[in-house]
Amino acid sequence: MPTPPHEARTAPGLYVPGYVRDHDSHPPLDYPGYGSTALRHPRRPLTLLPHTLTEITAPVLGQDHLGALDHDLTRQHEGEPQGQRVIVHGRVRDSDGLPVPHTLVEVWQANASGRYRHSGDNWPAPLDPNFSGMGRALTDAEGRYRFVTVRPGAYPWRNHRNAWRPAHIHFSLFGRAFTQRLVTQMYFPDDPLFFQDPMWNSVPDPEARERMLAAYDHEATEPEWALAYRWDIVLRGREQTPFESEEEILEDAE
Repeated sequence: MPTPPHEARTAPGLYVPGYVRDHDSHPPLDYPGYGSTALRHPRRPLTLLPHTLTEITAPVLGQDHLGALDHDLTRQHEGEPQGQRVIVHGRVRDSDGLPVPHTLVEVWQANASGRYRHSGDNWPAPLDPNFSGMGRALTDAEGRYRFVTVRPGAYPWRNHRNAWRPAHIHFSLFGRAFTQRLVTQMYFPDDPLFFQDPMWNSVPDPEARERMLAAYDHEATEPEWALAYRWDIVLRGREQTPFESEEEILEDAE
């Protein structure tokens, strides 16, 4: 029996679904405007590593792995963090528009002053003792997720002269195992820094870039408490959200 299109044969009788990368929507691994990609993008053909049943199905991610306040980044410490509270919510959908239920969504971000709680981030902006900048949630049966956090600040990163990252939140989506992972970034509308951000501009299709933008959602705001933004994530198909490679994930986390 021949291997089905876009699938990889990893063991006798075992097939792993695979998907062709859409180069019109996803950023290239080597993008001249993003300086460090010249040093770390692959220069040889990629090698397919065989996946056994263990890698495909385990470890299983589920409700038992979440804390009660993992989704609320403003209540994970004794005090409240500085900054504008925001609710970020949306749905995870597949290429047919159907919800993706019970999938693990993780976020990480800078604080309101634009600084990460990370040993490699030492630019002179204040750390917030009441903000770690990390959260986790499972989508519900309708594919919905919801986080409460603060709007992150912009920060310099020395990619080019006077380089600043626009305000953004990193998203990581898992399937049922850690080998099934996609990573992307959510941006806020009307940010003045898009014009010089290589991560935003590395996405070739302008319409695909727009799919990384959250929309202000006044109906979801909490009066006298928090503004709200809606951002849907589409995993595949014509309306898919642009995703990053693992090399880009590691670089920006530093």
